[in-house]
Amino acid sequence: MIPVPGFAGATVAVLGLGRSGLTAARALRAGGAEVVAWDDGPAGRAAAEAEGFTIRDLARPEALEGVVTLITSPGIPHLYPAPHPAIRAAWDAGVTVDNDIGLFFRSLGRDGAPPRTVAITGSNGKSTTSALLHHILTHAGRTAHLAGNIGRGVLDLDPPGEEDVVVLELSSYQTELARSLTPDIAVLTNLSPDHLDRHAGPGGYFAAKRRLFAEGGPDRAVVGVDEDEGRFLANQMQEAPGDDRVIRISTGRLSGAGWRVTARKGWLAEHRKERQIASVDLRDVAGLPGRHNHQNACAAWAASRALGLAPREIEAGLRSYPGLPHRSQRVAERGGVAFVNDSKATNVDAAAQALQAFDRIRWICGGLMKEGGLGGLRPHLGHVVRAYVIGREAEAFALALGPGVEAVICTDMATAVARAAADAQPGETVLLAPAAASFDQYDNFERRGEDFAARVGALGPA
Repeated sequence: MIPVPGFAGATVAVLGLGRSGLTAARALRAGGAEVVAWDDGPAGRAAAEAEGFTIRDLARPEALEGVVTLITSPGIPHLYPAPHPAIRAAWDAGVTVDNDIGLFFRSLGRDGAPPRTVAITGSNGKSTTSALLHHILTHAGRTAHLAGNIGRGVLDLDPPGEEDVVVLELSSYQTELARSLTPDIAVLTNLSPDHLDRHAGPGGYFAAKRRLFAEGGPDRAVVGVDEDEGRFLANQMQEAPGDDRVIRISTGRLSGAGWRVTARKGWLAEHRKERQIASVDLRDVAGLPGRHNHQNACAAWAASRALGLAPREIEAGLRSYPGLPHRSQRVAERGGVAFVNDSKATNVDAAAQALQAFDRIRWICGGLMKEGGLGGLRPHLGHVVRAYVIGREAEAFALALGPGVEAVICTDMATAVARAAADAQPGETVLLAPAAASFDQYDNFERRGEDFAARVGALGPA
C-alpha cells in the first residue's frame, strides 16, 4: 500500500467504497488521516465499518464539518448527468473534491526519487495496451506495476522504487476529476463516442481525456492520430515540426519528420527523423489478432521506446504476450471452428474492430444498445455470415443491424452459442463482440465473457 502523505491529523472523507474507494480509505489512514466514509449501498458501508472506518452520510452538510477533502470513486457522477448529493454538499462547504489517482500523483517522490509513470487512456484498447506494456517491461527484466482501471487500485501498490515503472490504465472518469495528473509518458490510443451522458457529449468526453496531457505536461506524449481529436492533440503537444516529444501512432500511412509508429497490413514500423528504425511482422503474433490490436501494439511499442527499451526487447515481449481475457481471447477451437471472446467490445467502434479481425464470422451480439445506435457497424459487417442476437432488446437490436445481415433471435447466451456452434463450418469463427452494454443480463462484461467461455466449454466433442 502507498500511504498518502499531507493529511496527517486532518479529516478526509471517502465517497464510494468499492475497490478504489476502500483502498483510498486505507491508504489515507496509513498516512495519518482521520477517515470518514460513505457508500449508498449497505454492503459497502458494512465492509468499511468492519475495518473500523467511521460511517457518515456525506450528503448531509453537517457531515462535512472539519473535512478538508472529499475523495470520490470513479463510478460516482460529479457533474453530469447530475452531481451526487455529497459532491454538491462538498462544493457548498468549500471542500475540495479529488480521487485516488490525484492522491497517487501527489504521493510520488515524497520519500525519494519517484518511479517512471506511464498513463494510458482512450476509448478502446487501453486495457490491452496497458497489459501489453506491462508484459513487455517485465519480459525485458524491468520492475513494472500495473494498476488503475485494470487490476489493482493504484494506492494498493507497494511503494514503487525509483527504477520501477508504474503503468496506469485511466478511464475518462478518472482523468476528469484528478487534481494532479503528472505522468512521465501519456498515451491516447484512440477516441470514439462513449460515456456521452456522463460527459454531456463528445466535447466533454474528449476534454476529460485531454486533461491527461494538459494538466501536468508529460515529458512525452504517445497519440493515436486515426481520428481528428488525436491529430488536434498531437498538434497541440508538439512545439515544432518533427518535435520528438510527440510520438504519433496510426494504423494508416503517416509522413513527416516526426517520431511515428505505424501498423499497415500487419507490419509495424518505427520511423524517426525520416528514417525507419525497426519493423516487425505482427501477422503471426497470436496474442494480438486484428487491426485494433496492431494499433495497441503501436502504442505499447512507442511507450516502450520512450522508456529506453531496444526494438529487439520489445519484439520479444510482443511475441510472448498471451492476451487479456475478454479481449479477442481465443477460448477454444472445435472441429476447425475458432471461438473468440471479445466481451469487452461494449461499443460500436470496438465491435467494428473485432469484426475486421476475422474472415467468416458467426457473430454473437446484443445487450443494451448505447446512444447513437448501430449505424457505424454497417460498413464492417461484410465478414458476418449470420448474427445471433442476445439480450432483452434482441429484436430491436436485430432490426437496427439492417437488412444486410441475417439475424437469429436467441435471447440468451446458451442458445446463441449452441446455434452458432451447430451452424459454423471449418475455418469460421464464432465471435462474441456484443457492441452493447451487458447490464440487461450480466453484472459486467467479464461475467458475460465467462458465460460465453463456459457455454463453449460445455459443448462437448465436435
